[in-house]
Amino acid sequence: MSCLASCCASLTCGLCSSVASGITKRSARLGYCGLFGISLVVSWILREVGAPLLKKCSWIHTSDTQTKEFFQMEAVLRVSCGNCLFFGILALIMIGVKDQNDRRDSWQHGGWMAKFVIWALLIVLMFFLPNVVFSIYGTLSKFGAGLFLLVQVIMLLDATHSWNDAWVAKDEQKWYIALLAVSVACYLAAFVFSGILFIWFNPSGHDCGLNVFFLVMTIILAFSFGVIALHPKVNGSLLPASVVSIYCAYVCYTGLSSEPRDYECNGLHNKSVAVTTSTLVLGMVTTVLSVLYSALRAGSSTTFLSPPSSPKSARFWESIILLGLRSESHGIDSDDAASMRGGKKPLLGSEELESGKGGKETESRPVSYSYTFFHLIFALASMYSAMLLSGWTSSSESSDLIDVGWTSVWVRICTEWVTAALYVWSLVAPLILPDREFY
Repeated sequence: MSCLASCCASLTCGLCSSVASGITKRSARLGYCGLFGISLVVSWILREVGAPLLKKCSWIHTSDTQTKEFFQMEAVLRVSCGNCLFFGILALIMIGVKDQNDRRDSWQHGGWMAKFVIWALLIVLMFFLPNVVFSIYGTLSKFGAGLFLLVQVIMLLDATHSWNDAWVAKDEQKWYIALLAVSVACYLAAFVFSGILFIWFNPSGHDCGLNVFFLVMTIILAFSFGVIALHPKVNGSLLPASVVSIYCAYVCYTGLSSEPRDYECNGLHNKSVAVTTSTLVLGMVTTVLSVLYSALRAGSSTTFLSPPSSPKSARFWESIILLGLRSESHGIDSDDAASMRGGKKPLLGSEELESGKGGKETESRPVSYSYTFFHLIFALASMYSAMLLSGWTSSSESSDLIDVGWTSVWVRICTEWVTAALYVWSLVAPLILPDREFY
């Protein structure tokens, strides 16, 4: 039996090694996404079956008044905290990596067996810490989850503006027709969907004033987007307005569908007692994909955590937050490069000579995305997933339900309103502050 166990362990280690070695530079981001997905699955499993095990831990089971929901929440928060620490440490290590010749570039793409072991050890270590640590982490996770949702909103606005600019730049009639067709289709879908939501979440015979308010606000916002975007003084377009409108309608739907199952105005789910497995799996897959999209899109630019290096990113961020810094067509990196082309070689040149690499070779191998922001997004997503699986650390709902309760409702609705505010601000900012330069 011991020989068989040794063989199984050897085969398992060999399989892990082959999988780890198969994660090349081209699939490193997929590997990190895989780790994040595994953490979600582990959180879900421990949430369902881990409560009896946690009750046996004296440093966790400190009171007889602790309920099953408490232990489920603890399991989720502890896995999330370990996952967040893993990606947070990587984010700190990767600060300032801008060239593939940096030694830390190999850390980003290699050492997968060591990373997996460290990731697993961090998660296991979390189950030996006292409850107060995760009480604090649960509070911090609410802010981290909100920041993650904010990043998602900013990415949506950036994507819609980029989409519109790309089609307008073609300067052909067929692309203008396509812009109009997609815009009209998105607006029709937004209004039709809002009408369906009235049927689902405003059932006859019940006073559902709050739901009606949410839905009416969504429709008013959709109209406002179009009116503001088409105003002669606003340099806007109908396509971003229509895409943001349908997104706001979808977010409103997710908020209303998160209402308690026994709420009489939740006509869509008030007859169901629990979320099905397929619904939970779909939600997990959606979360993973949204995180991956944010990491790939936002992390591949220098907009976050580094100076803007393109007029496009400068234009978008100036219109969103207006930091007060005049955006130039080239960031600090370009200025540094210009100074490096001066008479004297900087210290970097000495390092290149020591490593036997010429300046041209070094400059021709910049990193394709921000490693720090990439890992930061996954750290925030760990907090967000913990809030989803723990009901935003609220035990008022049944433990069988995922992301259901009034906290979830208001988080979604506030996300919709923040989306609307940021989009409108991106349109009217040049009018309010005409002295600023927007690209």
